[in-house]
Amino acid sequence: MLFFRSEDALNEWCTAHRHPRRPTATLPQLWQMAVAWYANRLSPQARRPDANEIRQIFARIGLTDPFWDPQADRF
Repeated sequence: MLFFRSEDALNEWCTAHRHPRRPTATLPQLWQMAVAWYANRLSPQARRPDANEIRQIFARIGLTDPFWDPQADRF
């Protein structure tokens, strides 16, 4: 995971490293994802979310591009 100060900084990095631009997430989105993902981690019943639950988490926080599909065959 890489963090950038701005869209311009991200674009410059992608250009400098000849790396295609991928969909991004904001810090608030990452925080919401972590809260949802790890909400029950201290519970004995804790488990990783399944693919449908992951899609729901991502959709709820606005990550709807096919890139975020946990069962996508490419990224």
